[in-house]
This record gives sequence, C-alpha cells and structure tokens, in this order.
Amino acid sequence: MKYISYYKSPIGNILLASDGNNLTGLWFEDQKYFAKNLANDVKKIDLEIFNLTKKWLDLYFKGINPDFKIPVKFYATDFQKKVWQSLLEINYGSVVSYGELANRLHTSPRAIGTAVGKNPISIIVPCHRVIGKNNALTGYAGGIFRKEYLLKLEHINLVRKQ
Repeated sequence: MKYISYYKSPIGNILLASDGNNLTGLWFEDQKYFAKNLANDVKKIDLEIFNLTKKWLDLYFKGINPDFKIPVKFYATDFQKKVWQSLLEINYGSVVSYGELANRLHTSPRAIGTAVGKNPISIIVPCHRVIGKNNALTGYAGGIFRKEYLLKLEHINLVRKQ
C-alpha cells in the first residue's frame, strides 16, 4: 500500500507519496516521469510524514531554508540511489554542474543527467541545484521555469541555455 497527499505550491500542484513512514515521491502534476512509480493500490490519507513535508515546503516557498530533514526512501537502482543521495549533499543556495557530479561519482555527465532527471522526490532531493556547463540553466523534469523559480528562491540567478 502506498499513500498520497497533495500540496498546492506557488508553481503548481504537487503530489506527495509515502510508504507510511518515509517520503517516497514528490512530483509536480505535469512533470515528466510524474508518479511513474506509484502502484494502482494507493490511498489518500493524512500521515505525519505528509504534515512534516508540507511544513518543510511552506518554509521553503517563503524563502526560508528549512532546518530539518525529511525522511526519504528511494526505490531505484543502486546507481540512481547513489546519485540522488549525492543531491542531498548540495547545500541550499549552492549549485553543482552535471560534470562536477560525474567526476565525484566516477561516471559520465550523461549518466548523471539521466539519473537526476528521474529523481522521484523533487525539491527536497534538490535536483534543481544541478546545472550545465558555464552555469547554464538546463534540464528539469518539472519544467525549466520551475527550476529557475526554485534557484531564484535560493538567491541563485543563472541564465537559461539558448
């Protein structure tokens, strides 16, 4: 059984998913790979993990860096888990390039891009903080306008790749 809840953000409705204890998904309703890993057997319910996540999101969207962590669980390949775990190490207000992340994890930028693009827990697992070469604002499954919004919220101003 998986559980879901919804959150209304300034940049679109968000679907939250949980296994009952951990956050397992956070997607914008229209994003690529939206809720792809949800089974048919889901139940809308009010869980403590959802309340905690919504509190975190409320602070974040007010431009405040939440000072607490959300328990997350990844259902993915070992490589994807490794990449997504490394995203959790990118501090609020900071960015890292696909190339830098690839060097850290001893793989290719393309492999990093593929894994980052399939991150099932947007915002909290901050894939929006991964950028292209020369600080280019590229790629985001939730839409480039959202990536730009999230980075500006964290006081990071980059230019879109033309």
